[in-house]
Amino acid sequence: MPNVSPRLQNRAILSRQDLNRAADFGVSPRLQKGAILSLDPTLGIPLGSIALQYNPDSITRTLKPQTAGEQPDRSEILRLTGPPIETISCTVEIDATDLLEVGSANAIGFGIQPQLAQLEMMIYPSSTELILNEVLTLLGTIEILPMQSALTLFVWSKSRITPVKFTDIDITEEEFDPQLNPIRAKVKLGMRVLNVNDVGFLNPAGAMYMVYQIQKEALAKLF
Repeated sequence: MPNVSPRLQNRAILSRQDLNRAADFGVSPRLQKGAILSLDPTLGIPLGSIALQYNPDSITRTLKPQTAGEQPDRSEILRLTGPPIETISCTVEIDATDLLEVGSANAIGFGIQPQLAQLEMMIYPSSTELILNEVLTLLGTIEILPMQSALTLFVWSKSRITPVKFTDIDITEEEFDPQLNPIRAKVKLGMRVLNVNDVGFLNPAGAMYMVYQIQKEALAKLF
């Protein structure tokens, strides 16, 4: 049997109790993986997806209430001006070990650079947009084309599908092959949930946010 490092053995988010409970009913639990989806911001058409190779061990969420101000009038001390500002952070791991074992040409030639590039490109304007805007600038055009990113969804279970924008992507490359291609990395993702105060209601991001909040309201009633 091949040796598997304890770090990789612990990627599943199912506990031993979950496994024992499933075994009692003769059911094999299915591991769901988190994902990051890209949609057209106007039409909501799917553009691409990134399935997380390993689910992160933990996710940190911070909610900051939107109130009337630092020193509101007494009559407005409890007034909310909108949904809270919610931020999400987590660290995901990317490892080329499995791909190298099966002889993946991409993994052998580039390590995990394709996976890292796919994540990074979610916060880059396209090279076409950059070149076109430079040409317009050189031609003396007053108004250049706006460079807009795709709408990003962070998917973490069926009741947590949130429109987000990345605030930071922190990449630590930990191991390299003889050609200096990274073959293992930890990527810390910082995200801000886009709510209707940010994007309005009449667009895919606003619609997705409202579904997220309504689901949360339904969950709160189950407690």
